[in-house]
Amino acid sequence: MSALSRVAGSLAPPLAAILVRALGTTLRLSVAGAEDVVRHWIPGRPLIYAVWHGQALMLPWLNERLRASHGARPATVLVSRSEDGEMVARYLVRFGLDSVRGSTSHGGAEAGRALVAVVRRGRDVVVVPDGPRGPSRRLQPGVVTLAALTGAPVVPVAVAARPALRLRSWDAFMIPLPFARCAVVFAEPLAVARDADRARSMKDVERSLDEATAAAEKLAAS
Repeated sequence: MSALSRVAGSLAPPLAAILVRALGTTLRLSVAGAEDVVRHWIPGRPLIYAVWHGQALMLPWLNERLRASHGARPATVLVSRSEDGEMVARYLVRFGLDSVRGSTSHGGAEAGRALVAVVRRGRDVVVVPDGPRGPSRRLQPGVVTLAALTGAPVVPVAVAARPALRLRSWDAFMIPLPFARCAVVFAEPLAVARDADRARSMKDVERSLDEATAAAEKLAAS
């Protein structure tokens, strides 16, 4: 890695956090389902939040805001071990979030064990179940396995904005435009029994994520 790349890598996370916070102050935010999730915020009973990769940009800022307005808890986020993942981890720290490093392609088993330990300590976690490389909005099994091993329910979360820029990337990564209507939808927590049919549970979580996304899109457009 060149010196220029190292400098850019060190500057990008704090600059991104500043820009996202500034963008956030302009958004007209609507939140649906938070009150249903609040009743699950019981000490020692963690939750596993799942969000599609293309909707993840504003989530750290949203968590920070919901901590102030609803008493939301900080969470640990699963982040890949790539160079991009390192920048994401540094970005998350700016919002009071820590991370576990790993993905299905590299360090997955070790990351899975670390996440199980985090959940068993009573801390919420965030998983991007179609990341880091897709296919877009196709659930990978890790989130269901984590829920089955720990007993923590999965809370599907969706974020939408109108108007928004969508990048020409595999996940159509969404960046809300200034003064956009931004909607966040929390779906009902889904429990996964240790002996549950994992394929069926994956379909249930994927369907709930897609339904929450449709609801968020409708709310942002209203």
